[in-house]
Amino acid sequence: MVENGGSSVASKPSQRSGRQLPDWFKITLPTGEALATFNDVRITVRENQLHTVCQEARCPNMHECWSRGTATFMIAGQECTRGCRFCAVGSIKTPPPLDAAEPESLARAVGLMGLEHAVITVVNRDDLPDSGASHYRLCLEAVRERCPEVSLELLCSDLAGDVDVLAELLDGLDLQVFAHNVECVPRLDSRVRDPRASFQQSLRMLREAKRLRPDLLTKSSLMVGLGERDEEIDAAMLLCREAGVDMMTIGQYLQPNQRLLSVERYPPPAAFEHWRLKALELGFLGVASGPLVRSSYRAGTMLKAAEELQKQSKAHNQGESA
Repeated sequence: MVENGGSSVASKPSQRSGRQLPDWFKITLPTGEALATFNDVRITVRENQLHTVCQEARCPNMHECWSRGTATFMIAGQECTRGCRFCAVGSIKTPPPLDAAEPESLARAVGLMGLEHAVITVVNRDDLPDSGASHYRLCLEAVRERCPEVSLELLCSDLAGDVDVLAELLDGLDLQVFAHNVECVPRLDSRVRDPRASFQQSLRMLREAKRLRPDLLTKSSLMVGLGERDEEIDAAMLLCREAGVDMMTIGQYLQPNQRLLSVERYPPPAAFEHWRLKALELGFLGVASGPLVRSSYRAGTMLKAAEELQKQSKAHNQGESA
């Protein structure tokens, strides 16, 4: 599971329609202090041969996130056991064994980059009895031990729907955000996602994560441009909120290559603004909605804002009960 769409603004226009990207697909590059921070991170990454999803997915928000002290890493291999029709990550039935040195390598990378917030995303590992959960935990624990000041966000797989494995993963884990993407509206599951995945299974894992660890903030993400209707996005967000999801991101799907699904439409910025306001109306503590938004967009900033709102809400509730 990687950033939504697995692609960037460098992608080709939709092969089905032949349309160019709309004018509103523009990237604002950092300047001043933010540019200096980005350059420091970039030099560290290059000189130490570090690898991030930000680079490998050619994320359009890399400049912004790195200048804000946030980066995303993918663990448990470079290929996935599933074959979702939106994702550029390669698919393989039996991946190579897990890298026992990966936890320490990941912790070293996070430390060298001087990050404030690290997002750890994963590939699906249906070949493993626990779907890779024990390895995910080792990686997060290694980062926490080496970088105690860094806030951590796990963008997790659905762990094959196994809630017992989820419980073992989250038990006592020092984590700030548990994220899992529902990806698309329920009606499009069979067209967009691998048959082993579904909106309902994803929702069940998010709901269970919140039940197991109410102290964690939970997060999910939706792609648009796959053939959904506007009102289906509203309905999908409501289902996520009812499952206890705290934060939501909504972004434009971009076709990574000709083998994968074509873009059906490019909703205008006004539509993304509607979804942003709708998410706030539904009670999400954090929301990012826009054409260039990806799962980890402004992840550290969103976490801080959500924690502040959560704190204010608790103080208000305590004041009312006094």
